[in-house]
Amino acid sequence: MLLSRQAVAAPLVACFCLLGVSLIQFPQLQILLRSKQAPSLEIIERELHSESLRLNLLKKMPSFGYGNLIANWVYLSYLQYFGDDEVRGKTGYSLSPEYFEVILERDPRFLAAYLSLSSSTTIYAGMPERSIGLMEKGLKSLSPWVPKRSYYVWRYKGIDELLFASNTESAQQSFATASDWASNFSDEESQLVAESSQRTARFLSQNPSTRSTQISAWVMVLNNQVDERTRKRAISEIEALGGKVTSSPEGNRITFPQD
Repeated sequence: MLLSRQAVAAPLVACFCLLGVSLIQFPQLQILLRSKQAPSLEIIERELHSESLRLNLLKKMPSFGYGNLIANWVYLSYLQYFGDDEVRGKTGYSLSPEYFEVILERDPRFLAAYLSLSSSTTIYAGMPERSIGLMEKGLKSLSPWVPKRSYYVWRYKGIDELLFASNTESAQQSFATASDWASNFSDEESQLVAESSQRTARFLSQNPSTRSTQISAWVMVLNNQVDERTRKRAISEIEALGGKVTSSPEGNRITFPQD
């Protein structure tokens, strides 16, 4: 009888937890996103603070066996957050890794999330180290066969390591592993990934210096809608690699090093 009550109670507790978190999320954030009037920066920052608190609560909340459901739900919230270009142009994308920490903790095999994680956290938020760290943790739960095409996660990680973290050795290993995982499959897509990843790993072993490639990657960050902190980070990285950034009303002009 006791076990039966526990079996019934667990889903109810999970539902109440989800309902509670939803109530935290909905009052202002959803109204803000749908409003036709442009909200003030003060209101936006207040709502982002509330969203940050909600995500922190989700990190600590037990899943009661509903990890995949929570991951899907948070991913939908992330898509809404990322897709609001007008607001992101004012605040940047600093909450991106917080969404993915929740998503991948609940469902580390959520393959689509890794692709969004890499672009949103690395390129838009300018936090490649955070993106790489989340992928490294998630990869501990993956295998060459589960989920399907999981070799792409190694490629995303390798790209971030190569272009943004200046870690050529780790990038070479990531591309080599992507090739190994993809070579387990005979379909055309997997074979192409295996071949291209192996070529990249081989190239990096022979050409460890990739300054111009790394500068180009940080230029991508600089040209996206980013906050002031991320803009300064991108300029600092470009200059540390030997490039020069000249700002003008027409945009940024990048001077690459002679080599």
